[in-house]
Amino acid sequence: MRIALCIDARLPVLGYGGTERVVWALAAALASAGHEVTLIARTGTQSRFARVIERDPGLLLSRQLPANIDIVHFHGAVAPVPQPYLVTQHGNVLGEIDTQSVFVSRRHASNHGSDCFVYNGLDWSDYPEPAFTTEQKYFHFLGKAAWRVKNLKGAMEVTRRAGERLVVMGGRRVEIRMGIKISLRRHVRFMGMVADQRKAEIMSASRGLVFPVTWHEPFGLAVIESLYYGCPVFATPYGALPEIVIPGYGELSARQDDLSQALSDWQRFDRRRCHEYVVQRFNARRMAEDYLAYYQRVVNGERLNPALPPVAERFRNLPWS
Repeated sequence: MRIALCIDARLPVLGYGGTERVVWALAAALASAGHEVTLIARTGTQSRFARVIERDPGLLLSRQLPANIDIVHFHGAVAPVPQPYLVTQHGNVLGEIDTQSVFVSRRHASNHGSDCFVYNGLDWSDYPEPAFTTEQKYFHFLGKAAWRVKNLKGAMEVTRRAGERLVVMGGRRVEIRMGIKISLRRHVRFMGMVADQRKAEIMSASRGLVFPVTWHEPFGLAVIESLYYGCPVFATPYGALPEIVIPGYGELSARQDDLSQALSDWQRFDRRRCHEYVVQRFNARRMAEDYLAYYQRVVNGERLNPALPPVAERFRNLPWS
């Protein structure tokens, strides 16, 4: 199959890049399976396994696409194209939803009136290997700490109650992007944005991920990255989290006291088992196979969803006590 993947980003990603990593992993897995992949992305994109077309925002996408493309897969805004297409919704959508949408978890799809979803997968060979013999000294938080729904404040309180230290990746002690916030919690260490090798070192020495989000998390790349490094997940039961953090790989609760108590029993989780679970379940090959099934349905002329009703704001401020 000849597949075009469209994303408004430069690939491969140089920093963290959640969606960018997923698209890059998908492109590589599709190419490895023998499909002809075209990446339509920002200037500077390079690939050894796919044809690259640098998107010119001054031209219609339909004029930049090769004529022989079988299907166009959007990761972001959809543009009119003559070929069959689908779009992955990586976030919670407000307003109108394209009927050719695929979501990134079962609950994510359900929240938008759909049953079409593909779990994100990653190319784990791109990640540094876990160091399972490293001493575990603290817990960690990974995510955009400036987003209130990620609930860094809750993670800090849970670890404080448990008498544990917390290392924060993705945030700073003084945060001004969404209003000035200053944290004076002594048990918390802020690392800001960290590169892959440093992130691997931090998570290899972590007792687990504390992730008490207060919205329906569409998927949670921070969750599977943490599990890859053998870290059980202590989180709220919202969005995709119950689908990923199944029994044996963490603890879910919307109560601070429950999660604080669970932290004290972190050693009952098998680090190697956490790693093996996520490598087998959330990998790029499996993601590509699932998307190929949707590609075939679309190429065959199928509409993936009936008319989807516009979604109002209903994903935030879920219970947390």
